[in-house]
Amino acid sequence: MRAILLIVAILAIVAAPMAAPWLQFVLTMAVAKGLAALGVAVLLRAGMISIGHAMFVAASAYGVAFLARAGIADFGLLLVLSVVITGLAGAVVGAFLIRYRAIFFAMLNLAVSMVFYALFAKLYGVTGGTDGMTIPVPTVFGIVLSEPTFKAVLFYGSVALMVVVGLAVHRYLDSPLGHALSAVHTNEVRLEYLGVPVWAVLLVAYVVSAVLAGLGGAIAGFAIGRVVPDFAFWTASGHLVLVAVLGGIGGVPGAFIGAFFLELLHTEAAAFTDAWNLIVGAALIGVIMFLPKGLYGLLTRSEVSAK
Repeated sequence: MRAILLIVAILAIVAAPMAAPWLQFVLTMAVAKGLAALGVAVLLRAGMISIGHAMFVAASAYGVAFLARAGIADFGLLLVLSVVITGLAGAVVGAFLIRYRAIFFAMLNLAVSMVFYALFAKLYGVTGGTDGMTIPVPTVFGIVLSEPTFKAVLFYGSVALMVVVGLAVHRYLDSPLGHALSAVHTNEVRLEYLGVPVWAVLLVAYVVSAVLAGLGGAIAGFAIGRVVPDFAFWTASGHLVLVAVLGGIGGVPGAFIGAFFLELLHTEAAAFTDAWNLIVGAALIGVIMFLPKGLYGLLTRSEVSAK
């Protein structure tokens, strides 16, 4: 039942821009934010909240801009290299931060992300400061495309990537390494007694979460065509946590469900009134109060009811 609903949802996402072309950009950004929020959700499995993961979103987007400026023009190569950059950044940052827990982990991530933000904003000669850097339209398999055609390719490629990455993360979370990650949250000391290196489990999870955030950042950079320091600001990190919690951390689809819900709600509310924040806020309060397991909980609840 759940698989059928997810397949129908994916088909609806693919078909949506055909009925309303303006949805193409909105849904592309939703996929990008969903991937980044999935990275946050991976760490939430271990009971660790990162209020700074937007630094990896920004690092990846700036990486794309720098690589494009260096002469690399292929879309696939830019995407892969930007993800490698964020993976390395995640390994370096994570090696220090995973030693901490609870509020200390959250606040240290926030502090490091604000260092990233300050560097991106103040190094005018390198990053363009608050004006940011442009990301030119790349080639796809050596083919030069017009901007509208590339944006269409980016959308469908992002949806395909969402499916592939979602399945890969699901396999990871269902593997012994993923189960060990959940065990860190329930009883870390017992896990150590069993001979499982908690430090290694968390470092792998942190790198995976950084790569997912970087993947989302690269897609967002291509979709917008420009990267600015605000990509790394603390409000962007808080938004990712909100998306992850809103969708529900019980399964991989939760991050994407939360991202699509929030992006579409924001777009529709902003089109009708200047007080869109009030509408979005009321909707979020309603979901948090009445759906403690997030929007994804509706799927699992319907399955239980069907049985």
